[in-house]
Parts: sequence; structure tokens; C-alpha cells
Amino acid sequence: MAAFNVNGKPVSVAAEPDTPLLWAIREHLKLTGTKFGCGAGLCGACTVHLNGEAVRSCQTALSDVEGALVTTIEGLSRDSSHPLQKAWVAEQVPQCGYCQSGQIMKAAELLRHNPSPSRDQIVDHMDGNICRCGTYVRIIAAIQRASREG
Repeated sequence: MAAFNVNGKPVSVAAEPDTPLLWAIREHLKLTGTKFGCGAGLCGACTVHLNGEAVRSCQTALSDVEGALVTTIEGLSRDSSHPLQKAWVAEQVPQCGYCQSGQIMKAAELLRHNPSPSRDQIVDHMDGNICRCGTYVRIIAAIQRASREG
């Protein structure tokens, strides 16, 4: 049994210690905004925050989150009012939408540490979060918008 905090609420998950956090979130806690992409930590679709830092939940063992604070896309904002979520809509970022929760969580980490990043800093920080639809120009524009309007 692993006990930790998800989106401000204490939870316990009965699963093997090596169970990926992704599956605890999706299957045990029924929070399906965090997506399974590659399962190898290469695409970023499963990005969540662990104690405030972006991690690939498919590569994070349940044993590594004991007592930790986990934030999923559902916990970023209860009503989609986070500046990044609003900017994502305004810039019409999603096409298929599959990578978007991971993209937003990675971008939220950036803006928390650097509220006014340059374009190059955005590109550097977001490197590794893959969008199969290729909406990178709109992703960058949304992060810039959220930075200005946030």
C-alpha cells in the first residue's frame, strides 16, 4: 500500500511497489487525464508533477511517491482556469489532443520557475515532449501567451 497526496487529497493505492505511477493514477484513482503514450519515458504524454517537478509517470515507481505530492492535469485547475489551459484554447493548440495534458504540465513547470521565458528557453524546456500532430508553433505561442497574461 502506497500512501501519497494527489491533487491536494491523501490517497492510498494497493499495488506492487514497482507499479508505474501512471497506472496507479489511471487505473486505481481513475484520473484519466494523464495519458499513456510510449511507456518508456520518451514522449511526455504521461507528465505529472512530483513535489512540484515534472516527471514521466510511466517511469516513476509507486514506491518513489510514498508521502509525496503528485499533481495531475486534473489538479492544475479545477475549472480549466489556469493561464496555460486558457492559452491552449485561445491558440487552438490541440489537434488529436493526446499529448496535451503532458505538454501543459511540462509548460506549467517552466512558468513556475521562469514566468517570462524567451522562445529559446521554451523550446529548450519543452524538448522531449512530443506532439505527433506537430503543433509545436502553437504550443510555443500558448506558453508565450500564458506568460504574458498569467
